[in-house]
Amino acid sequence: MAARPAPRERVRNALIESRLTPNAISMTGLVLNAAAAVLIWQRYFFVGGIAFIIGSIMDTLDGRYSRMSGKGSQFGAFLDSSLDRIEEAIVLTAVAGYFAARHMEGPAMATAVAIGSSLLVSYTRARAEALGVECKVGIASRAVRVVILSAGLVFAKGASLGDFELLEPAVYVLAALSVITTLQRILHVRSALRAV
Repeated sequence: MAARPAPRERVRNALIESRLTPNAISMTGLVLNAAAAVLIWQRYFFVGGIAFIIGSIMDTLDGRYSRMSGKGSQFGAFLDSSLDRIEEAIVLTAVAGYFAARHMEGPAMATAVAIGSSLLVSYTRARAEALGVECKVGIASRAVRVVILSAGLVFAKGASLGDFELLEPAVYVLAALSVITTLQRILHVRSALRAV
């Protein structure tokens, strides 16, 4: 008599056999991040932070599910990568709008720097890989940026976790680390191409 698969394996097999696609997971992440942006704009930081966290988890799951199920495609990989950039930008734009509405020019500018440099972190990796150079170096990967922004949102002033104000410091840290990571990747690619 054959052994029954473990519960985890049964769930995995059921997902693989279902009609669920990696693109559906990616689109769910987009919807959740768009909802997070609206909630942040309305100053519901804690709930917006939770929506951002769950949406970002979906962004992680789509790639894993694609590899696990064999349902991935080249377009799906392209869509996933593109949506990740869009989601990060719309949530940070909502944060910038919040600061701008409160006439907080410093944090608004830092958020703008965070948007641009976060996009550059991803762009430098994509461009490097197009040149045949693996480029996962740097301190502010997408996961690190998500953790920093999530902490800033759920511990924003007025959020239900206390009278903390971590959103402003989180934005400054995010901007600084993203700029540093972009520079790290540029220097890494220069070094790798010189060695060829």
